[in-house]
Amino acid sequence: MDSSDAQHLSELRIVLMGNRRAGKSSSGNTILGREEFDLKRSAQCVRRHGEVADRHITVIEAPGWWNNYTVEKSPEILKQEIVLSVSLCPPGPHAVLLIIRVDTRFKEGKRKALQDHLDLLSERVWSHTIVLFTHGDSLSDTSIEQHIESEGQDLQRLLDKCGNRFHVLNNLNRSDDTQIKELLEKIEETVAQNNGRHFEIDRKILQEVEERRRAEEERAKERMKRMKKQRENIRSQMSESTYFIMQIFTLSLSSKS
Repeated sequence: MDSSDAQHLSELRIVLMGNRRAGKSSSGNTILGREEFDLKRSAQCVRRHGEVADRHITVIEAPGWWNNYTVEKSPEILKQEIVLSVSLCPPGPHAVLLIIRVDTRFKEGKRKALQDHLDLLSERVWSHTIVLFTHGDSLSDTSIEQHIESEGQDLQRLLDKCGNRFHVLNNLNRSDDTQIKELLEKIEETVAQNNGRHFEIDRKILQEVEERRRAEEERAKERMKRMKKQRENIRSQMSESTYFIMQIFTLSLSSKS
């Protein structure tokens, strides 16, 4: 689709996904043009806003998983955060940016990890997904197309899943406004390809996650209550023991006198 067919949107909602150290926080800062995301890892989603290229932008950064970690190995709370991330910019994101570094080899394990974690959001998410390559400075004189070809079928299979949509960011060159304007235009093209629709997660998936989270919070509260009661019992027992020892000591002194 020609970019001229895409409508200029005054508001864009974006979710950043990817494994740890892929460059999600740096990409969020580059998109918003300032330091909004802490580069230290967070176990929870982070939401930030900004005005960029005549658009109001909402960016959600979902926590990342360890490189090559399967969904089965990832902690339950991480999987919950991935699902909840798309509900933090209601009614839903215009695009999910799947972050991949261009300066590391892309192999089958990485592809499977990326695909399985994104599949938590349902198969439909792929029609709203754009692969965002980070560390674009490392490409040097190599074009992104040449890089994709050199990586082989694993990367191409992933790109096929999201309609061959991709973009490159050089997060070391924030003064280059062109790379962000082009990214926002690609997001608008993606929206146009989806007949003007954003991604909206299945309500049932979201409800299941919310129910599991509530159940875990209740269990955590119960654990805290039990621990508090145990501490009170220990303090009570210690007080009784101290009182008993003092009584013996007092009696001992009395007998000696």
